[in-house]
Amino acid sequence: MKKIILCFMTLAVMTMFHSCQLKKSNECHIYGQVMDEKFEGKRIFLVPFSGPKTAETVDSIEIKDGKFEFTTDSMKMYKLLIDFRFRVGVQPLLVVGEPGDVKVIIDSVSHATGTPQNDSLEKWKFRTEMHNRELGKMRKYISELKINGDSVQAKYIAQRADSFHLVYKNYTRQLAENMKEGVLHDFLKDIFPLTYKRQLPDGRVVTLNADTNEEIKQ
Repeated sequence: MKKIILCFMTLAVMTMFHSCQLKKSNECHIYGQVMDEKFEGKRIFLVPFSGPKTAETVDSIEIKDGKFEFTTDSMKMYKLLIDFRFRVGVQPLLVVGEPGDVKVIIDSVSHATGTPQNDSLEKWKFRTEMHNRELGKMRKYISELKINGDSVQAKYIAQRADSFHLVYKNYTRQLAENMKEGVLHDFLKDIFPLTYKRQLPDGRVVTLNADTNEEIKQ
């Protein structure tokens, strides 16, 4: 009888241990480092990217020894934000809450790596920042050309800028398609939809190509 009881107790402990391990495997652990000492003792917030921002959905912690940690089991996109009174000089950071350990660096250029979706998000972020810098230079050049009366060259650079931007849009779309599902897939697929709808003066609602703004005939 004692052997039977002992057997059941052992089985119960093993079940509880397995349940605990399973629960931990579904958690996202965010390990962060803040590079600037001036943020010591300030609070950093883990804020849902979409949906309500309430006391129940927003988490925060004090930065100690330049570090912070969050744990979440929610499969969603978050923003990491320093207290708004002190966040000048640091870049807000998007983080995907997915199982695993995410290593975060908060600085003038912030980073998050360590899990598949966060690694992909980091690559997309790098490409996005490069794209924005180069596109900004092109638009500034176009403005200067127009001021100087060189409309022909301005038109040519504008066409190059449009082509450059289209390459970036298609890169974002392809990345979302390759991921097929998940938090990052849902985030990326809505950035550059292929079509959109517009109501015309006569009341008709038409579907337009998002890249050419031409009507798509049904």
